[in-house]
Amino acid sequence: MKAEIRKIAVNVEETHRESGQSISPPTRKAVAVAVIANPYAGVYQQDLSDLMEIGAELGDLLGRKCVEALGITADQAQSYGKSAMVGENGELEHAAAILHPKLGAPLRKAVEKGAALVPSSKKMGSPGQMLDVPLGHKDAAYVRSHFDAIEVCLNDAPRAGEIMVAVAVTDSGRPLARVGGLTHDQAKGKDGLR
Repeated sequence: MKAEIRKIAVNVEETHRESGQSISPPTRKAVAVAVIANPYAGVYQQDLSDLMEIGAELGDLLGRKCVEALGITADQAQSYGKSAMVGENGELEHAAAILHPKLGAPLRKAVEKGAALVPSSKKMGSPGQMLDVPLGHKDAAYVRSHFDAIEVCLNDAPRAGEIMVAVAVTDSGRPLARVGGLTHDQAKGKDGLR
């Protein structure tokens, strides 16, 4: 593995009640985070292909960890997202290199299919700073019930020469979703939109 991983953290969030209403089955989100050394921290590098390869490795690893944490099969995953935070000696482009060219395909394999774009965010930060991971339906962007997010925070990451990379997967949409639009059961997943 190209990534020099310092730590991995996995968290599952279950919502059983919302606004006094019982949620059955509970909505569930998993987020898996890898804290890695940034090979380009503090130096300008034109060719970011090593980070792109690391992105592919992490898409697979973190996607599988989320599915395993939820205790579901890949086809039961309903939404996904990705995010990265570079430490102060990094650049936003380092986060982009990890997230965009190659992370998506292995993540899609980990959740079976994934016709829709993977929502993403990137930022520069410091240890203990919150990282938002946006979520969207994995096969159909117009499924409004799955527009969501999950936060992740590690008290000691990212350090100046690190990148914190997060992938999130759900087995459901938001609790009590009721703003209309296409439903999960209606999604075809052919064009990534519907």
